Amino acid sequence: MIELLAPAGSMEALRAAVQNGANAVYLGCGQFNARQGAKNFTPQTLAEAVKYCHVRGVQVHLTLNTLVSDKEIPAVCEMIRHAATCGVDAFIVQDLGVVQLCRQMAPGVPIHGSTQLTVHSLPGVLLCAAWGMSRVVLSRELSREEIAYICQNSPIEIEVFAHGALCMGYSGQCYLSAAIGGRSGNRGRCAQPCRQSYGYGRWENKHPLSLKDNCLVHYLKYLQEMGVASLKLEGRMKRPEYVATVTRVYREALDSGNVTRAQEKELLTAFNRQGFTDGYYAGRTGSHMFGIREEKGEDPAWLKEARASYETAENGLVPVVFTATVNSRTSALSATDPKGRTATATGPVPEVARTAELTAEALSARLSKTGGTPYVCADVRCQMEPGLTLSAAAINGLRRDVLNQLTALRARIDVPMVSRPRRLTHYEGNTRHPALTVQVTTREQITGRLLKMAPAVLYVPLHLLTQDPAWTAELAKRAHVCAVLPRIVHDGDMMKLKTRLRDLRDLGIREALAGNLGLLIPLRECGFTIRGDFGLNLYNSQAMNAARELELRSACLSFEMTLPQVRDVSKAVPCELLAYGRLPLMVTENCLIKGRTGSCTCHLNPTKLTDKTGAEFPIIKDGDSCRSVLLNGKKLNWLDRQDDLARLGLWAIRLYFTTENPKEVDQVLSATQRPVPFDPGTGTRGLYLRGLD
Repeated sequence: MIELLAPAGSMEALRAAVQNGANAVYLGCGQFNARQGAKNFTPQTLAEAVKYCHVRGVQVHLTLNTLVSDKEIPAVCEMIRHAATCGVDAFIVQDLGVVQLCRQMAPGVPIHGSTQLTVHSLPGVLLCAAWGMSRVVLSRELSREEIAYICQNSPIEIEVFAHGALCMGYSGQCYLSAAIGGRSGNRGRCAQPCRQSYGYGRWENKHPLSLKDNCLVHYLKYLQEMGVASLKLEGRMKRPEYVATVTRVYREALDSGNVTRAQEKELLTAFNRQGFTDGYYAGRTGSHMFGIREEKGEDPAWLKEARASYETAENGLVPVVFTATVNSRTSALSATDPKGRTATATGPVPEVARTAELTAEALSARLSKTGGTPYVCADVRCQMEPGLTLSAAAINGLRRDVLNQLTALRARIDVPMVSRPRRLTHYEGNTRHPALTVQVTTREQITGRLLKMAPAVLYVPLHLLTQDPAWTAELAKRAHVCAVLPRIVHDGDMMKLKTRLRDLRDLGIREALAGNLGLLIPLRECGFTIRGDFGLNLYNSQAMNAARELELRSACLSFEMTLPQVRDVSKAVPCELLAYGRLPLMVTENCLIKGRTGSCTCHLNPTKLTDKTGAEFPIIKDGDSCRSVLLNGKKLNWLDRQDDLARLGLWAIRLYFTTENPKEVDQVLSATQRPVPFDPGTGTRGLYLRGLD
């Protein structure tokens, strides 16, 4: 049976989810979860939440799905230890370093790969499986055919988002909130800038980044047939009434196999952005997927009904079988739950009946009254001597005592083995001045001056290298070329990718830059040495140790780190840092150019978004796909402070050219040798100085 996984941003929302039919809930505790704006749980209330859920047969998945700094590692370890001893049923994790810590400290607790890992292909799932994860939450951008293919071939469980808010960019690859206001989605503090208004070229009151909420309620049967293990309902930031309604509607739809008009209306009443969308699932992207929240008056009848579902009474969730014994020597009652746990209580000695004797039917009727408890009576089995009676108070007392004991049994935690994390080897970095690497987006940016400077590595997009083999072969003689792979490669494009890689290897190029876990296995299969890009979100020494285990030749650190964090992180593999260029803030499945023109002309009409403040965000393609990359308007620039970067232990600093023409490329290259004063009007220091809120 497919799992219905509901959000719990507070204890009230948790009750709403459980009482309306969730099989499991996911929640955050403390600061290491992707919804810092929710009420979340404290270490004390986490223990209460786990007991409440386990008594009612519901699992608890703890979100540890943010990037973690080195200074936070001790606190993360304490959270892992506490959560494991509380009895949580799974950890949901993004940071590869945290994955390692969970494996080392609490090997008995399953690890689920968060959607923040940007896993969108079978090779990505396989890598997660090799790293000890038992489940992966797929990116929300996948179609039903892609989900089905992964489910058919995955060795681990697959979880799919079924209902709720859609991010415009691929989760885990969005840095827009961090760049604009220092609030990182990768650190659980996204300010949702995609919901704001933007124009193309100039500001307009339009919302080209605001998607409608996802709704797959009509496809539950197909998802179950595919082999999807869990349906996730989004909403830890939403009110308990929303959680109650959405959970109940999906529970009823799963149980009945159909969806009524009334249920559709309930979902719309609970929350919508000008309706819902199934665009990604159906494989139909486009303008019909976009919408904004329209403020309307609350429906008091809906609120009252939703609250009543979890405030006024327990819904019978756990079926129990009662076995009653009434004879001249004793009265006794036992209760057995579906997992075979049995509690037993004894009562007073029955009396001889003076008028009406106690019958099995009367005893069964009395024992079946389990209202106000988490149980529902599935059956009553009676062993009775005739001619005896037992008071109603005595029967009620027996039922109450045995159910209290059963609750204690169900809440009991078999404390798993919890170990200390292994001592991490700290690797010192490069003591020499960092080398210079250069990444280009177009062929024209590879100027004569660039080649004459002989960068340590020249990063060139894969599609450019495979367009003209003769040109590529000549380039490989003049520079150390590394192919740049697009961050997003779905399974349908994997064969094309491998063909290109084999062709490239025949031309003598043996290195590739990868910004997604799903690219590592295909690259190894094609015989490539792998350099890790910023999309891997390497943020701490544990994650750098993971990069070493993954045998990366080098790794570009997250540009959300501060310079002290970069300095202190273990250089388990040679480390690279972006020092110049427009930071890639978002990669989108919906083509942003098509969103403007209605047709796919992204190869002809480069454009930009403009917000209310006049800030501009240029748009380029992700490789030669129709996916869009939203760039920062201001260019990151540390060329005048290379001495500061030289003290960080880096192997290299990278120049990243995106929208620059050849003349601008040469000007930047000149500035690496003869720095020009920093211009705050066109440049930014990024987050290396100011950090994140």
